[in-house]
Amino acid sequence: MLTSVATWNVNGIRARQAQVLDWIARERPDVVCLQEIKATADQIPEMLWEQEGYWTYWHGGKGYSGVALHVSRAVSPERPAVRHPAFDFESRIATVTLGEVTVASVYVPNGGKDFPAKMSFLTALETFAREYQSGGRTLVICGDLNIARTERDVHPKERKPRAIGQLPEERAQLERIIGCGLVDLARALDPDNDGLFTWWAPWRNLRQRNIGWRLDYVLASTSLAARATRCPIQKDVGTSDHAPVVVRFA
Repeated sequence: MLTSVATWNVNGIRARQAQVLDWIARERPDVVCLQEIKATADQIPEMLWEQEGYWTYWHGGKGYSGVALHVSRAVSPERPAVRHPAFDFESRIATVTLGEVTVASVYVPNGGKDFPAKMSFLTALETFAREYQSGGRTLVICGDLNIARTERDVHPKERKPRAIGQLPEERAQLERIIGCGLVDLARALDPDNDGLFTWWAPWRNLRQRNIGWRLDYVLASTSLAARATRCPIQKDVGTSDHAPVVVRFA
C-alpha cells in the first residue's frame, strides 16, 4: 500500500544531483517522480542509478525534457515494469503500476514554441485518465503540468490574461483531466492558501517573495485521495525554479 508519492521538476538532474539525493534520503517517498531531467540515461551520474533502497528509471533526451521514476524496494521487492503511453513524445511520460495503483511522472510541454502540441498532449492525457476511470483503476498523475489551474494559482502580480499557462482553453482542458475521477491534492488539503505556488521566475527574488505560479500537481483517483493526509509544497528545497510536492497517505 502506497504511503507517499513525491514529484519535482529538477530543471537539470546533473546540476542538482546532490540536492535530489539528499531530498530523497530525507523524505523516503514510496515513489519519486522527476521531470525536466535534461539527460539521456547514459548521462545520469552513477550515484543516481544506485540510490539506496530504490529502483530507478530514466527516460530523457540530451539537454532537454525527460522524466524519471524512483520506486522504493520496500513497496516493490522486484524491479517494476515502466511503460510509456502511445502519446509519449520528447520523453514526457513514464508510468509504473504497483499493485492496484498506477503512478505517472508527467512533463507537459510549455507550449511557448508549439501550443497545438501542448494541447494535443493534454487531450491525450485526458483520454488516458478516462480509460483508468472507466476501468475502475487507481491513477496518480504527478508532475509539471505547465498550467496554473485558476487565477488563484498565480500571484496577482503575475496574472496575465493571454499568458501561456493561464489561457482559458488550457485551464478548461486541465479541468477535464481532473474530471476523470481525480483530486487535486494540494488544493484539496490546503483550500484556503492563496500562496500555494510551485514555480517562480528566477529573477527579482520572486521565490523569496513567493510571487509565483502553481504548475506542479499530484492528481489522484478519489479512492486513493480519500487517504491523503498532507500535501505540502516544499518551497525552500533546492535550487530548481520549481519546488517539490510530497503527498502522504494514511
